[in-house]
Amino acid sequence: MTTRVTYINYFFNGNSTLTAIPLKLLPASIMPVCHICIENVNIGGIIYGNKNKLILFFSSNYICAQNVFFFLKIKIEAMDSLTQITLGAACGELVLGRKIGNRAMLWGAIGGTIPDLDILANGFLTDIEALAFHRGISHSLLFAVTTPFLFAYLTQQFYERGWYQQKAFKWIGTLFWGFFLLGVLGLLNLIPTVITGSVSYPMVGITIVLGLLALYRLWNNYLQVPLETVSTTYKDWTKLFFWSIFTHPLLDAFTAYGTQLFAPFSDYRVAFNTISVADPIYTFPFIAFLVAALTLHRTKKWRLYLTWMGILWSSAYLLFTVFNKQKIDRIFENALATQNIKYQRFRTSPSIFNNILWQGVAEAEDVYYLGMYSLFDTKPTVEFYPLNKDHELIEPYESNKDIQTLKWFSDGYYSIMKLPDGKLQLSDVRYGSTKENSIEPEDFVFRFIIDPAAEDLNIQEIRARENMDDAFGELFDRIKGR
Repeated sequence: MTTRVTYINYFFNGNSTLTAIPLKLLPASIMPVCHICIENVNIGGIIYGNKNKLILFFSSNYICAQNVFFFLKIKIEAMDSLTQITLGAACGELVLGRKIGNRAMLWGAIGGTIPDLDILANGFLTDIEALAFHRGISHSLLFAVTTPFLFAYLTQQFYERGWYQQKAFKWIGTLFWGFFLLGVLGLLNLIPTVITGSVSYPMVGITIVLGLLALYRLWNNYLQVPLETVSTTYKDWTKLFFWSIFTHPLLDAFTAYGTQLFAPFSDYRVAFNTISVADPIYTFPFIAFLVAALTLHRTKKWRLYLTWMGILWSSAYLLFTVFNKQKIDRIFENALATQNIKYQRFRTSPSIFNNILWQGVAEAEDVYYLGMYSLFDTKPTVEFYPLNKDHELIEPYESNKDIQTLKWFSDGYYSIMKLPDGKLQLSDVRYGSTKENSIEPEDFVFRFIIDPAAEDLNIQEIRARENMDDAFGELFDRIKGR
């Protein structure tokens, strides 16, 4: 099935034009792996090109943007998925690697992806409903201990009936590894781009060469050769899917977003707040070890050693984040006591991409106190700035289901601001502001607009951010300490 290509024109910053040019038709089944925010337009697609030429694959469009001299900040939801794919692949390798080789990593990666397939429901849900549904039942312990039996049965049938030897499946497997490779190479290019604000052409060249080599190996060693007979048991498949699915919500629970481990019996969101949802230090070395293992035959001892090295690296780093958070918590507690700030509760969490810069929020009776601390700061103290709660502004709407959901999602850490147009903004202060010492409405990471004039309040999540170049620059400058 194909879909019609459309023409779209957008205007940027008053002086640059993005022109959508139809080049060809694409299959409607292509799944977006990244999200790009251009002004107020959210686009899902696969990213190619650089700041002068941008190509986006859509499920419905193929767009080529030419002569666009601006830098786009990419919302890295893909990196979270890439981390879980890597962890799942490692689990698959440990369970079945010596028996079925790279297929074990493939099925482990699929198992590690399954819990996040809850995002497929987003197209049928409102923004607020999607927040509540994500990391819900599919991330629960109940899901992890029951569904592996079903997935194991389906996979066992897949091999017993010989479907895996068909050419169509080999192409599906190739596409899966191709998307995985694309995600890895894209994120490798993203790091210097985010840090410097411009494309690193040496990195682009390196990743192109690596990508071509990987594609050659897929073509020569997978597509063009007969597949070995798979001889394994239903029990083996059950163990593979259990570990690849079970480890997914456990890792998610260490992030600040919150994971409903006990659904459907409880909607409590477990959040240890020790690691960012996207942390390259956790993910990239882990990937490097697994990629190295992929190149070895399944009977080689070093294949197993490299897999264990990846798991030990990721586990050691995760353990480091736990102890690091304890240190950070003590620093925030001491700073609150030194500044005689009376508070009811507080929490800390790392900023995006790192475990060096932390943000914290302390809740008092009528205000929140927000602050940041970097491990590179010369003094172990925190400069707090107050933010009024103003919860009374939404008291007339307490019975609204979406308002109740947002209060639950934010764990009660939210502030209300009245905007010039009469609308209200609910900001989730757990994630703080994109700029230190700033409480401007547009600077909050998670924010929702409430329209009191609408019967149902018409609550919308605002994803677009202005001046993100400056925000990311300030973030990395703040990481360096002061």
